[in-house]
Amino acid sequence: MNNKLTKKDVEKLQKEFDYRKGPLTMEIAHEKMVAAAHGDRSENAEYKAAKSNMYENFRRMGYLIKMIRSAEIMDDVIGKTAGANIGNKLLIKFEGSDDIEEIELVTTLQVDIINGKFSIESPIGKVLFGKLIGDIVEVESPDGNYKIELVNIIKE
Repeated sequence: MNNKLTKKDVEKLQKEFDYRKGPLTMEIAHEKMVAAAHGDRSENAEYKAAKSNMYENFRRMGYLIKMIRSAEIMDDVIGKTAGANIGNKLLIKFEGSDDIEEIELVTTLQVDIINGKFSIESPIGKVLFGKLIGDIVEVESPDGNYKIELVNIIKE
């Protein structure tokens, strides 16, 4: 697992991990202890819910650690890339169509395909990252390859 993230993304992950490791773990442990005091654990829904919350918290902490450890910090690359970059909005045109669509290149943590935010690790993001206005690229897709033209780059 190799995730292209910004320093800000990693800090956000670390902050969530610290919260889950400290205050949230203590809160869940307290809930579990209170629920256990109600008696028979085999029929105690509160205890089972607290136990489930504990496992979910540990699972999420494991995911966060993997994301942090495997992060490839892109801040230096962002500053040196002349073309389409993380945080840029791109106007693209699909081959055979006159319609122009706007997408934004983002890191893994910021993906929101419904709102046009594509990771630089996605098929479309990989081929557009670093490209210049006027470049035509081919995107590999399970439904078949297609070409798109980079019409404009809006840097924000």
